[in-house]
Amino acid sequence: MKEKIRIGVTHGDFNGINYEIIMKTFSDSAINEFFIPVIYGSSKAAAYYRKALNMENFGFNVITDANDANVKRTNIINVTDNVKVEMGFPSQLAGISAIKALDMAVGDLQAGKIDVIVTCPVNKSTVSSASSNFLGHTEYFAEKFGVKDCAMLMINELMRVGFVTGHVPLEEVLKTLDKDLIINKLSLINETLKNDFLIRAPRIAVLSLNPHAGNDGLKGREEVEIICPAIEEAKQDGILAFGTYSADEFFASGDFSKVDAVLAMYYDQGMIPFKSIGLSGGVIYTAGLPIVRTSPAHGTKYEIVGKGIVTPTSLRNALFLAMEVFKNRKTQDELNVNPLMIRTNHQKKTLE
Repeated sequence: MKEKIRIGVTHGDFNGINYEIIMKTFSDSAINEFFIPVIYGSSKAAAYYRKALNMENFGFNVITDANDANVKRTNIINVTDNVKVEMGFPSQLAGISAIKALDMAVGDLQAGKIDVIVTCPVNKSTVSSASSNFLGHTEYFAEKFGVKDCAMLMINELMRVGFVTGHVPLEEVLKTLDKDLIINKLSLINETLKNDFLIRAPRIAVLSLNPHAGNDGLKGREEVEIICPAIEEAKQDGILAFGTYSADEFFASGDFSKVDAVLAMYYDQGMIPFKSIGLSGGVIYTAGLPIVRTSPAHGTKYEIVGKGIVTPTSLRNALFLAMEVFKNRKTQDELNVNPLMIRTNHQKKTLE
């Protein structure tokens, strides 16, 4: 019997909803048939939430080494004993614990003790106070694995959305945006769709920056001078990039269903339709890493901690996406050996 993959899950901010979504996810024991979960967290925090959420019947298998994980149980490794849960409130202890979980999980990933990693949400302010170098999960993993360029890809049941500029103030978007950056993001997303999602000829729609795609320069010159030249150069490199498209019409018309991914110019341009059109359950995927990392597409949600209304759909989807991509990469390795195995994607309509 082929060994199941080991998924490391970092507990993130223990004052947020993370233990609730973890416990709700793994209270369904059938999920352990698909992979071996290893939680990098705190048995003390877990015990607190078991009582607070009236889930006393659920238990973790406490281990000290990922190699000792029980293949039929939900395993937890203590990353710290210094825990004081304050549900719904940020704390320095929670930030320290979150970075310790990340560091330990990455060390085990590098050592081959786990196969992929799923990160639960953190509070960037508290983590930054514990580690001055922490700018976000994407930057953290890029630094840990020596990657210069990577991209955040938002994924739900309807669309995949990437970003040219990420968590930067809107006033910085114009200063950051240039042709090479757009080409770089298109290339990253194109390779990810091919290697991680096994789409032979991915189609990527590129959104405009200005209203009505700039109206040929009347409402802004970025489309004419930066974005369209980047698209044309990307096409010369074999990337099936199309655009530019005005974001309002593109999403309202349903054209997002005709492509394999959408490249937005800035964060809100892509995130608002992603969260508005798609149902709950979105996943963050970091493209361009040598390892597989996913995360639920929501924050710590302090305001609803302990109220019993949290749904674990995003975490479940993040777990299964990590498993799928891990298997796809193995398949891609086989495709590189035997190109006759390459499969095509027939699900997308032609983009007019």
